[in-house]
Amino acid sequence: MNEITCEELSGLNRSSYILIDIRDEGLRAYGMMPDAISIEFNVDNNKAEELLNDLPVDKKLIFYCDIGRRTLYLDDEFTFLKEYECYSLNGGYIGYVRSRISSEEDIVEKQHKVEESIRKTYHKRLFTPFAKACKTYKLIEEGDHIAVCISGGKDSMLMAKLFQEIKKHRQCNFELTFLVMDPGYNEDNRALKALGIPITIFESDIFNAVDTIDKSPCYICARMRRGYLYSKAKELGCNKIALGHHYDDVIETILMGMLYGAQIQTMMPKLHSTNFEGMELIRPLYLVREHDICAWRDYNDLHFLQCACHFTETCSTCHEDGTTSSKRLETKKLIAALKKENPFVESNIFRSVENVNLDTVIAYKKNMVRHHFLDEY
Repeated sequence: MNEITCEELSGLNRSSYILIDIRDEGLRAYGMMPDAISIEFNVDNNKAEELLNDLPVDKKLIFYCDIGRRTLYLDDEFTFLKEYECYSLNGGYIGYVRSRISSEEDIVEKQHKVEESIRKTYHKRLFTPFAKACKTYKLIEEGDHIAVCISGGKDSMLMAKLFQEIKKHRQCNFELTFLVMDPGYNEDNRALKALGIPITIFESDIFNAVDTIDKSPCYICARMRRGYLYSKAKELGCNKIALGHHYDDVIETILMGMLYGAQIQTMMPKLHSTNFEGMELIRPLYLVREHDICAWRDYNDLHFLQCACHFTETCSTCHEDGTTSSKRLETKKLIAALKKENPFVESNIFRSVENVNLDTVIAYKKNMVRHHFLDEY
């Protein structure tokens, strides 16, 4: 398939082509190119062919995946594409995001808009639940030095901006270090401008370490990343690391634990590290809804990248806790379906782990010790 660059694409008449995103739904959640349509070839190739047949024949078809690898050979994999004038977008979605890096003047203007939107347009939907979680769960305390861990995605970037905003209120004396771990990412990823966030980057060789692992590489990678973050944060004098898990992550984790792990547990708003004495993990976005984060992202025309390891093109992107997006996506769809019948289903799931009645539980664990109802029956 012929290639076309983002620069060449910008020079085309927009009405002369159709952008087609072939990534799975989990990857599309990180963002899509404007006006693109989605066609997943791996899901139902007959359906994909039908969808293509419905498109205008006089339009160029420009396909993009994540890094431009798969679309380059798409016409070899699906011979019916040879009937169309097809192009593969060089660099894929990641290349598109890199191409949108602005001049320094534009960066300053965008930074101002982002911060203004947090203070005004999205204050109630983002800053208020962020501040409430910090107060309710005592996530920020006097004298804290918090390592705000930034992955480059929408959640951690918003978390960093919210930390900057809450620090301006000066209700508590604490320090921030914005920590970015490079576990072997493509050098180009570093060109992405942080929106006024003074980041500290440190190296690791995690991708090389998990490169030869066949079973659950994403889970092992996530566990190793957590350890590296704790270690570096402690070295820098921090006593806490902050991760960008939000409300939807919490309720999905509760349901996934029941459906896939045969257990009732939740993603805690904060917890002590078992391997790094004196360190805590906090989740300040605990009460922030994902759709509000997405709305903020789109309002500011922001584009973020997911995990950029070489597994990205061949498997679903991994989540911070090591679960693949396919399981989370399945759970997310289940919750959405249940919500159609019961609009309170999300809050009910969230509150269910706050209302556990031990008198009606067969068994439970406390400090890794198993207790059974027959012990005191």
